[in-house]
Amino acid sequence: MTRGFTLVELLLAVALVAAVTGIAIPRLQRPLDRLAVERAAYDLAAAHFRARTTAIARNRVTLLMVSADSIRIRVLAGRDTVTRWARESGGAYGVRVTGSSRWLRFHPSGIGFGLANGSWTFSRGATQRRVIVSRLGRLRVSP
Repeated sequence: MTRGFTLVELLLAVALVAAVTGIAIPRLQRPLDRLAVERAAYDLAAAHFRARTTAIARNRVTLLMVSADSIRIRVLAGRDTVTRWARESGGAYGVRVTGSSRWLRFHPSGIGFGLANGSWTFSRGATQRRVIVSRLGRLRVSP
């Protein structure tokens, strides 16, 4: 007797794996979208906290910029600014970022000033999350 598999058995096994994969992938897409959107929203929340803390710790005006592909924190040093921290934003996870594209400014006391309020929407697939920053620098992540 010969050991091994026939071509028909191999084709049947491949077809079965393809069918199971075809059923499983669409079901996994929604949770993966939710995780990516939540990660992008909470990355912004963490950067906001970091920028506010940096302003207090360094006793300098600190700027937070959120764009479609990155989040940056810069500290005022005289008339110039120095980048203190930068990270990829939602675009790196396939998340679409829309909203305010201006610098959020933090006073050395930690309070936002000027046009310090803003809102951003993170979306991927059918999942969406909104991050709202008030004029006083309070942050809220809403579904």
